[in-house]
Amino acid sequence: MAASPTPQDYVQQKAAASGSSFYYAFLFLPPPKRAAITAFYAFCREVDDVVDEATDPGVAATKLAWWQAEVAQAYAGQASHPVMRALMPIAADFCIEQRHLQAVIDGCQMDLNQTRYLDYPGLQRYCHLVAGVVGEVAAQIFGQTQPQTTAYAHTLGQALQLTNIIRDVGEDAMRGRIYLPMSELKQFEVTAQEILTRQYSDRFIALMQFQARRAQGLYQQALALLPVADRRAQKSGLMMASIYRALLIEIERDQFKVLHQRISLTPLRKFWLAWKVQALGRL
Repeated sequence: MAASPTPQDYVQQKAAASGSSFYYAFLFLPPPKRAAITAFYAFCREVDDVVDEATDPGVAATKLAWWQAEVAQAYAGQASHPVMRALMPIAADFCIEQRHLQAVIDGCQMDLNQTRYLDYPGLQRYCHLVAGVVGEVAAQIFGQTQPQTTAYAHTLGQALQLTNIIRDVGEDAMRGRIYLPMSELKQFEVTAQEILTRQYSDRFIALMQFQARRAQGLYQQALALLPVADRRAQKSGLMMASIYRALLIEIERDQFKVLHQRISLTPLRKFWLAWKVQALGRL
């Protein structure tokens, strides 16, 4: 009779099955850090999937409420889900606090309640919860020693999230969601209807070029914020930056044809970009 999968097996499968670029950045970490980031990433995937796979917002809201209770119970010593059972034994070692996990859930709840963002500050609040907090936890796991590294991690998280938003405009539109700020659609004279019905135009390309420039600026800002003392420890974050910046360049090169397809890098190219950062210590 086959042995039941352990919580560690579960989170490993969850992380690998996502096919995410994050997985390639984890490969080069020493085992304890790799175990911690894999468990944390699996948690993020679990709560994100609640929203992405939901056909009924009411059911999704109930599931997220269950996760809020599960996180609270786990920190009280009563974890039941395999993800929390994998995460709890190592949470204290890497300063992963309950507030971090609850913030990620709060960000996912925003997806249930909000399908439009009026302006960029509103979008920044969302990015802070679903990406900035994730970056902060990741930086701690990787081995942060300087306080300023937190600002780097939040800025990098925002850059990665904006890149995701640019890549997923078409997929999000199919779910009725538009993350691009409404004030900026108006600025470039692009209507929400054009995005929802996936219509390309020179105006749409100009809007997306504006978004890409902002994301590239955030990558530069993040790298400038990273203290020299923490550069070696934060290599995994730099791998993510390298992979996602390459993706952003690929999307621009393809003239932002993101309304009808998901542009991505091959696994081999992701691995190569990650390895280059590992070997050379820079982007």
